[in-house]
Amino acid sequence: MPEQSETPALRIRTALPADEETLAAVDRLTWSPLHAVMPRPQPPYDPFFDERHVPDDYLVAELDGRVVGYLRLALPTSLACNAHVRQIQGLAVLEEARGRGVARALLRVAVEETRRQGARRLTLRVLGHNAPARRLYESEGFVVEGVLPEEFLLDGKYVDDVFMGRPV
Repeated sequence: MPEQSETPALRIRTALPADEETLAAVDRLTWSPLHAVMPRPQPPYDPFFDERHVPDDYLVAELDGRVVGYLRLALPTSLACNAHVRQIQGLAVLEEARGRGVARALLRVAVEETRRQGARRLTLRVLGHNAPARRLYESEGFVVEGVLPEEFLLDGKYVDDVFMGRPV
């Protein structure tokens, strides 16, 4: 993936194997019931990278030389007939870096990378109650393409699973 930058202090790059512990820490620090369907991670932690989650699937955001977030961009399925689609399967930004354009920059580079890979569409899933994320995605051209009502029971409340997508 080509290196991209939105501001001189913000750098978006492809993950390296050496990023594993840092990205795992970002993942744990950003866990929230606003976006997570899995329980809060507890030790011993699973590896961040594995055979299904390889460094090349991750865009890493560095702010002033420090890793502050990531986006996982992957094939939604292993089917050849679905190879023209990429899916965002995770987006995390540390609290202290929020409001500085990091998530927006990650999304924009994901669109560029999707296009570079020859795909035509970019999709994602977001929990219905995650209004801040939904607003961000909508502002970057994603539209709601489907809703699974009350798909998850989280903290005693039923939550919709919202599918969003956009052409690239």
